Amino acid sequence: MIRMTEPSKITSQSVPDHQPAAGGIAARARASVGPKYLSGLNPEQREAVETLDGPVLVLAGAGTGKTRVLTTRIAHILSQGRARPAEILSVTFTNKAAREMKHRLGQMLGHAVEGMPWLGTFHSIGGRILRFHAELAQLKSNFTVLDVDDQVRLLKQLLQAENIDDKRWPARMLAGLIDGWKNRGLMPSQVPSGEAAMFANGKGGKLYASYQERLKILNAADFGDLLLENIRIFREHPDILRQYQQRFKFILVDEYQDTNVAQYLWLRLLSQAPSKPTTPAVIPGQLEEPNSDAQLRVAESGDEPSARDSGSAPSAHPGMTVAPAGPTKNICCVGDDDQSIYGWRGAEVDNILRFEHDFPGAKVIRLERNYRSTGHILAAASHLIAHNEGRLGKTLRTEDHDGEKVTVTGSWDSEEEARGIGEEIEQLQRQGEKLNEIAILVRASYQMREFEDRFVTLGLPYRVIGGPRFYERAEIRDALAYLRVINSPADDLAFERIVNTPKRGLGDATVQMLHDHARKRRIPLFEAARAVVETDELKPKARGSLRDLITQFDRWRAQREVTAHTDLAQIVLDESGYTEMWQKDRSADAAGRLENLKELVRSMEEFENLQGFLEHISLVMDREGGAEDDAVSLMTLHSAKGLEFDNVFLPGWEEGLFPSQRTLDEQGRAGLEEERRLGHVGLTRARRRAKIYFATNRRIHGTWSTTIPSRFLDELPAANVEITESKGGSAWGGTGGYGASRFDDMEAFGSSYSTPGWQRAQANRNRGGGRSGGGRGGFEEEASTFSSASSSPDFGSFSSRRRGPLTIEGELVAKSTGTTSEFSLSDRVFHQKFGYGHVTKIDGNKLTIAFDKAGEKKVVDSFVQRA
Repeated sequence: MIRMTEPSKITSQSVPDHQPAAGGIAARARASVGPKYLSGLNPEQREAVETLDGPVLVLAGAGTGKTRVLTTRIAHILSQGRARPAEILSVTFTNKAAREMKHRLGQMLGHAVEGMPWLGTFHSIGGRILRFHAELAQLKSNFTVLDVDDQVRLLKQLLQAENIDDKRWPARMLAGLIDGWKNRGLMPSQVPSGEAAMFANGKGGKLYASYQERLKILNAADFGDLLLENIRIFREHPDILRQYQQRFKFILVDEYQDTNVAQYLWLRLLSQAPSKPTTPAVIPGQLEEPNSDAQLRVAESGDEPSARDSGSAPSAHPGMTVAPAGPTKNICCVGDDDQSIYGWRGAEVDNILRFEHDFPGAKVIRLERNYRSTGHILAAASHLIAHNEGRLGKTLRTEDHDGEKVTVTGSWDSEEEARGIGEEIEQLQRQGEKLNEIAILVRASYQMREFEDRFVTLGLPYRVIGGPRFYERAEIRDALAYLRVINSPADDLAFERIVNTPKRGLGDATVQMLHDHARKRRIPLFEAARAVVETDELKPKARGSLRDLITQFDRWRAQREVTAHTDLAQIVLDESGYTEMWQKDRSADAAGRLENLKELVRSMEEFENLQGFLEHISLVMDREGGAEDDAVSLMTLHSAKGLEFDNVFLPGWEEGLFPSQRTLDEQGRAGLEEERRLGHVGLTRARRRAKIYFATNRRIHGTWSTTIPSRFLDELPAANVEITESKGGSAWGGTGGYGASRFDDMEAFGSSYSTPGWQRAQANRNRGGGRSGGGRGGFEEEASTFSSASSSPDFGSFSSRRRGPLTIEGELVAKSTGTTSEFSLSDRVFHQKFGYGHVTKIDGNKLTIAFDKAGEKKVVDSFVQRA
């Protein structure tokens, strides 16, 4: 019963402020009329959107809705009236990401987003600021931004002026050094003497300074200058910095883990609260009061701010002497330290790791609810990345079902690996899976060739993302052009491509003369060249170079009759100087191009002769297809960032390849942790299925090598991983096994950075020979061949101990390779999977069988029976 009080007895005490009770009618009613763009956000996402004041770091794991949080936060700022569009600085890494954010904002707010001039990439925004203050960088506002080719040409001119041998000290190498210095925010005077000494016997710093001076004369800048000059202007003109600090009430940064030092310095300067102005200053090249007032009015309308007052600007770079940093403003950085995989191009993962130190009082919000992958995939990825020490820490989780376990499959070699993955893809296709939802992510681009050839054989459409297909790469086209001219001297297109590659002093004028001569006499370009060198139409140097090239082709054509086509290809690449050209090239991609050339030579082994190989290439190159076609996606792990697929195949998880031995040698533990982050990125690209492969034998640097499974396999959680048998044809466990995998026992395990393959081999040796038991997909292995009779492993010798045959649930899988097969050539046999066929080759107990329907396969004789 409600008690009533007489009006005369009511006290005059003040009524306390009222707030709706959590979960009450008022609170629920209020939420129902809230902004629609907040609906559907989980609690962590909503907190990241609504925490507007002060520095905020949003640690957004893979598939946790990072882009949605960032765009919703901008929409919330605008809808709450906290800032106008021109007062928000939102920085992304790609123009595509910037366009997507604008599109999403328009959908959220119900109208097109206009007047957001400061939403873009670091370089686009930096370029805009630099154009407005160009005179302070000794430039005009219409300055040109040079691309890499223009940059290299300019540096070549400087090298010639300094009488520096550009073959020993390539301009492209110097361009890489300068780009690295600019990415670290270093002006010519700030380059450490030790680093300057790395080029042209200590002339690197002087050349950098000369290059910058030459850029000013040409009224040009390169991409590094777009931020570097911003930083210099902000430091030298605090009044300009203050105007931008006052302009940007909110700063938002995407992919913060990928920022380099220069981007970090640029953000630190802009993110400090404006300092108090001192006395007005006149900026060189600008009028005093009238023009400044006009600039202020322009700034209020959404364009660039003015420059009026003076003060001091903070900086985080250790080499800069500036005033102490003031309080920070509203900056929100979104990123994932577990996905920092671009250290090789200057990204500093430490930028995100020290965020709380750089921005005291920062709030860290973790987005751990994944909306992409199933439970087993997330558990595997989280367990793998947990072995990294340099991370802020988070654990991805999902409310989805566990799904299929991550599979790990071993193959005898890289060819079987490609066959196995190809067959799995065909099986998925038969089950109704779209090829667009299937991706193969490799660690090195040269791995793609094996898959491209296999897909052509199977008739599977594919696309290469992040670069050209293997046979479309420039170095491969050049090498093929040499081979095409040997095979057909009348191939004018091929001859024209390589007549001056590498440089032989045969320029466009020479080539035009050859074309004119060929048209007049109606003969191929090569024959025209042969005729021209016998005349005096060419200058002596060019004539000598062309004569030498013709002589080389004549010699190679003669060698073709007596030399294996693989050996001939290697001879051509060496004698033509093409291999040496890339060996002397100091650019970042030169090593990869050399690897691709070795892979090309290796790919020729599968063909009987040069003619057959070139015909195969014609079939590969003939395939055309648009982006809208249903096709398998093939790319490197680095190119896969930001993408997702239902089915992801991860081949090549072997020591030396993944983790990359070069990365380990150059960067040590930091490199190992970045490689592990790369594995984490690969796994989290998968929505429903993640399938890891490794090969026992792989061709590395032109030589077949026995490989050790990647240490990352031992860092996966056993409960979320399943071992499967290769579908590529031959039994992986038949020879060269590494001992039984610890996955078979499903025991808990910890991190180990010491050769896990040898540890398993030793443990298996101690257990004895083959073993029986319930296998996982038939993937039980024999004892390691790398074991000795002593109690400790002897890595220098093979075991002479004979091993018994391996059985799974009582079924014989593979006999020891030391036995002799009971089959003979031409025997008619039957295989449970591949059907009927006849034996074409015998190697111990390994048979090469031409199956009636499956084609030629290599199998162990214990898998077949007489028909």
